[in-house]
Amino acid sequence: MTPLNRRASQPRAGMEYFDARRKPHNVGKVIAALVLTTLCIFVLKQSPGFGGTSVFSRHESGVTHVLVTGGAGYIGSHASLRLLKDNYRVTIVDNLSRGNMGAVKVLQELFPQPGRLQFIYADLGDKKAVNKIFAENAFDAVMHFAAVAYVGESTMEPLRYYHNITSNTLLILEAMASHGVKTLIYSSTCATYGEPEKMPITEATPQLPINPYGKAKKMAEDIILDFSRTKKAEMAVMILRYFNVIGSDPEGRLGEAPRPELREHGRISGACFDAALGIIPGLKVKGTDYPTTDGTCIRDYIDVTDLVDAHVKALNKAEPSKVGIYNVGTGRGRSVKEFVDACKKATGVNIKIDYLSRRPGDYAEVYSDPTKINTELNWTAQYTDLKKSLSVAWRWQKSHPHGYGTN
Repeated sequence: MTPLNRRASQPRAGMEYFDARRKPHNVGKVIAALVLTTLCIFVLKQSPGFGGTSVFSRHESGVTHVLVTGGAGYIGSHASLRLLKDNYRVTIVDNLSRGNMGAVKVLQELFPQPGRLQFIYADLGDKKAVNKIFAENAFDAVMHFAAVAYVGESTMEPLRYYHNITSNTLLILEAMASHGVKTLIYSSTCATYGEPEKMPITEATPQLPINPYGKAKKMAEDIILDFSRTKKAEMAVMILRYFNVIGSDPEGRLGEAPRPELREHGRISGACFDAALGIIPGLKVKGTDYPTTDGTCIRDYIDVTDLVDAHVKALNKAEPSKVGIYNVGTGRGRSVKEFVDACKKATGVNIKIDYLSRRPGDYAEVYSDPTKINTELNWTAQYTDLKKSLSVAWRWQKSHPHGYGTN
């Protein structure tokens, strides 16, 4: 038999017995762990997010935090770039159904500093998600760009447009009201005017939209205006009705990259570039029998750089309990044929043109009178040379034949 005192000295499987000779080594490990833990706690306390909060969740003196809905889209990404360059704090919310994560990545690389930019993937039609975003972030203002925005598509999918534009704007307003966000810059459109009898269009021109896109935007405007008139709202509201947007960032960092499946409904500039790149066999001009000089539609083409400048000036001029409504255009109408000629010169490609019947919901002639925005916001379009704007956009398109790549 083994003596009891000898049996007790044998270690059992799975157990580690204390050995006095190992004590100094273990004490050293404990001290090292304590030092490392203390250092980690110190570093965490210095970080903006310590304690479950971040700089995005609190108001900061001298810093304006802007929520940019649809900030991954063509116009929204350019607006975000301008805001970041002007030292605003920016939160982009986008569901990427029309936007591009590649545009957000460009902005993240340009402004990597903590507290400058954050991206939140969310659908503005999800009320719980929208309220969560507002609850967890301290916004000072909202620039609401997010919307489906193709006239032709709106005639085929009207319910989608009323839901995406009108209903989602209502949810944004409700969240702003619940969380005390008082400033709204709303991205609207000249499509709310329909086909006016008199040109140019002023802000007093009757709004008689003729397609679901324009109607949905007008409904959203009406909701905003009705709410802003209530005493408890005290909102600073700016509604910008802009015309046909072209161009891209002059430094070549951002551009327009619509979904391939949406090319049929997209902007004429995108179609011109696709034809020049050989992605599509030619450009389809829809409508040659309009009552205009050359039979094609006349539009007011506004460069995206000028457009975002108008948004920033509107934000700076927004005042509590006041509403500003402005047309954002050059004040000069150009025909589709003029546009196509400018695109050919900008790309250096003799683009094939196919002339087709009118697009449903389109109108013959639309151009703005920018007098009000010139006078009240000290804004004037600077990039008015059609060929130059298209040349800048073409450089980006050539270097990004597949847009930003996959989302």
